[in-house]
This record gives sequence, C-alpha cells and structure tokens, in this order.
Amino acid sequence: MRTFNRLSTLTLALAFAAAPALAADKGKSADPKPAADASADGKDKPTTLFSPHSVTTSGSVTAGGQRVDYKAVAGTLVIHPADYDDAAWRAQAEKDRDPAAAPPEASMFYVAYFKNGAPSASRPITFLYNGGPGSPTVWLHMGAFGPRRVVTMDDSHTPAAPYRIVDNASSLLDATDLVFIDAPGTGFSRITGKDKEKAFFGIDADAHAFANFIRQFLSQYGRWNSPKFLFGESYGTPRSAVLVNELAAGDNIDMNGVVLLSQILDFNLFAGLQQANPGNVEGYVVQVPTFAATAWYHNHLPAGRPAELEPFLAEVEKFATTDYAAALAQGSEIDPKTKQAVAERLSRYIGLPASFILKADLRIDGPTFSKHLLEDQGLTTGRLDSRFAGPDLDPLSKDAEYDPMDAAISSAYVTAFNAYARDTLNWGHDQEFKTAINAFPVWDWSHSPPGQPFAFKMVGTSVMGDIANAMKMNPGLKVLVAGGYYDLGTPFYQGWYEMHHLPVPAALQANIDYRYYPSGHMVYSHEESLRKLHDDVAAFIRRNSGEQAVDFRLYGEKVEKRRGAK
Repeated sequence: MRTFNRLSTLTLALAFAAAPALAADKGKSADPKPAADASADGKDKPTTLFSPHSVTTSGSVTAGGQRVDYKAVAGTLVIHPADYDDAAWRAQAEKDRDPAAAPPEASMFYVAYFKNGAPSASRPITFLYNGGPGSPTVWLHMGAFGPRRVVTMDDSHTPAAPYRIVDNASSLLDATDLVFIDAPGTGFSRITGKDKEKAFFGIDADAHAFANFIRQFLSQYGRWNSPKFLFGESYGTPRSAVLVNELAAGDNIDMNGVVLLSQILDFNLFAGLQQANPGNVEGYVVQVPTFAATAWYHNHLPAGRPAELEPFLAEVEKFATTDYAAALAQGSEIDPKTKQAVAERLSRYIGLPASFILKADLRIDGPTFSKHLLEDQGLTTGRLDSRFAGPDLDPLSKDAEYDPMDAAISSAYVTAFNAYARDTLNWGHDQEFKTAINAFPVWDWSHSPPGQPFAFKMVGTSVMGDIANAMKMNPGLKVLVAGGYYDLGTPFYQGWYEMHHLPVPAALQANIDYRYYPSGHMVYSHEESLRKLHDDVAAFIRRNSGEQAVDFRLYGEKVEKRRGAK
C-alpha cells in the first residue's frame, strides 16, 4: 500500500501516500554488499557502493486451476540516477576519495517468479509495484498475486498473530511470470551516496529508476523479446504513466499493456486536498459516487437502500457530472433555491443531512465524509476501504483522524511478508524490511511532461499527458483500469474521469478497458473480488501477448463507450 495512503490527508496537504513444497537454498541469505575488484596488490578495493546479489528457491502453486512449478529469485539490482557519472570520483586516488561525496546509488530489491520450462520468448512477464510514494510492494505480493497470500478479515479488524498464510489460487503465475519490485529506499531496497533522496525521490527520478531496473532485468534474465506488462497500484499508477512513456519514448521499449489499479493520474483531483482548492469542481465531483456506494453499503440512505448498487451508482454519476457539477461551477452566483434543491438531492444519495451539506457550501471532501456518515454511532468509516468502520478518535473533530481499514490489516501483511522473506525466500535475515518511509517531505513533485523542455512544479501534478503520449507512440498499447467502489483514497470514478479526458484520438479510447469491484483501494482484500481481478488481469495479459499487427487506420471512427464489468 503505501505511504501515499497511510499518511493523513492533513500531512498530504502540507507535504504535498511459501508456496507448497518450496525448498530454499541453504545457507545465509545474500543481502546487498559492497562490490569489489582485484587490485595490483591482491586486495579487494571498493568500486561501487552496492553490488547485485540473488538467492534462488523453488516451489509450486495451483493458480487459475493449473499447477505451476516455478523458480523464485529474490535479489537486488544496482540503479543510478539519470545524470549518473562517477568517473571523476573513481579517478581520484583511493586515499582521497570521500565516501560522503560518492555519487548516489540504489540497490533495488525484487522477487521474481519464473514458470519452469516456459520459453521466455512467448511467456509474458509483468512488473508489479505498489506506490506511496514510500511503500514497498508487500501488498500486491502478499495480498494479490504472489504464490502465497495472507488471509485477512473482509471488513473488520484482523486479529493479531498468528496469521494464516495460504497457497494463492489467484496468483497470476498461470498467465505470466512476475517481478515484484520495491522502490528505492523501501522494503529491502536501499539508497546511499551524496544527495541520495534528491536522486531517487521524485516523480521523474522515481520513474527513471524503475526504467533503469527494467532494462537491467530484461538483460540479466534474457527477457527482451517477452510480452511485457506493467502493473501499478495507487501511486504506482502515476509511476506507470511516466514509466511506460519513458520506456517507449526514451528507451524504445514498447509495453504490451499496463494495468492501473486504484488510479490517480491528476493530483488536482486528490480526495482530501479539495478543501485547499475549493474552486476545483472536478475534485468534488469524482468523490460523490464513492460517497454514495459507502452510504449504500452501510444502509445509511434516507430513503432506504436500493436493491442493487450499480444501477444506483449510474444514477449518482449522472447527477454528479451534471446538476451537482453545474451548481459548484456557479459558485456564489448560484440561486438559493437551486442550491437547496441540489443539497437535498445530494443528501438522498450520500446520507449526510442537507443542512450539513449546505453548511459546507455543497463541498464535501473525503475526510469530512468519513468522519460524519456514521457519527451517530460514534464511528469513522475507512478511507482506503469505506466498508470498514472504527471508533472515532475524537468525536468533536471535523475530519477523520485515522483510517480504520489501514489499521485493520497492515499488521497481517507486514508480519506475513517478514516471515515469508526469511523462512521461504531465504532473504533478509540480517536486514530490516522497511514497510514505509516518509518520502513526502523531500519528494519532488515537479514533472517534465512530454514535449516540454523543463519541469513544471505545481501543487497538483498531472501525468495524464504521459500515458496519452505513450498510447500515441505505441497505438497497440492496451490499458486496463481497475478499482473498488469503496475506495476513498483514489475514488473509482476518478480513474474513469481521467481516462475519458486523455488527450488522445477518439479511436485510441478503444484500447482502454474498465473493471470495478465491490471492494476498496486494495481490491484483492475482498476474496471474491480477488478471484475476479485475477480472471480479468489474466485474460487481459493473454489477450495482449500475441503478435499484434497494429494499423491505426483500421481502428475505425466509432468507439463504443464501454463500462466493462462493473
């Protein structure tokens, strides 16, 4: 998950979140160590601050109804920033070298799973990562698609250890090889050298590090000609947008597809920051469908709960993007009767009193909604998954002060991966696994959009132009957008809204599919949604892994506006 999601929205505003029969190789794990070369006097001399290491184990899992025997490789690759040039430092005599002045360097940790006997030229490979920024990929690894997963409660607090770690029948190993990557400085990844945070903590620096990692990985494991996919969750989705464009435009590496889970590409729309930007109509609009889904789930609608969620949401979305958006756009010029009517209708959809909505000037942000929907019961609803609810920390506060969902499951994931890494992957016995790092105070939100000669620094960065550019440069690139109805961290309708406002030809909209589930930010924490997510992603990968002869002219003029399987 994700520092991006774990930090309070106040902090965000100020900073502006073993497989069965698995047999590990015996011996001490190979953690990152200084590299060395042989000098004239026969002694080892340091040449880099890190060196790549790996440990290989083997296992099997039944996934997607088929048995998969696999090799698991836990390891590190050494990554350098875009302007890397250590020639001057290395040219100095050893006695004059200042370690504090060494160029920045990252040791990026990964766990790769390769199906035994599968030819690499035809076997897809998928690179997966969570977000933050500041989060390792423990969540996707232990909750979604690794060969083992931790079992958590569906919508309530998971009891303390021991936790159940089971074979994962929804692992994607039936469809693709998998590479779970920890961002620089997170998990078992490390950074060092002069100005190391500046070198790796930022929208563009982060994407460059991942591009560097992927290039090295393809070479090391002979996977250049394999069908290639990116899978990012949360902040991993803007990372994917920048990364897929850098790979295509900068490295001449076309991806077959990108999966965006719990998407946010335009930070102007970020739920929780709208109170600092009350004139931004869209930021309020895209949250309303999730408010309605939450009120529906908790049976807190004034007129009673409709029998089915999805037709109800379709009605809410139409209201949010028409009457509600028009009312907000009028600002102080809105007619009082119209304002009253909009407040009353919004109340019917989201469960807050019309008087409260009027007091908020029709503008309800995520943290305020989470605090007040169930305040008559003394409960705060979840941010990452609004099906969850927990006791108010401060009954008098205006906004939610914590996320009951995050508190409910994080211990299970962190504990499970720490045990799995050491007991099964045989890695990290003498290292700390960093479950979250506070990257926000130093994160560089400036970004160089495609076609611009310099970076823009703004409060709400958008990377929509990056994925649009990648789609235009590679018209065969396919995108799968997935999300949970109960996600208030990155509301599902935001992803729908962003993708329908991409600056791409209308025909390229046909390259985008949408899938939504009755779950939250971590769609896979709901077991039935995990099964459906597996099936949707596996089908997406299989569908886009064959030879593709792309002729943009054959896309046609008419593009169906598809909602996918909501």
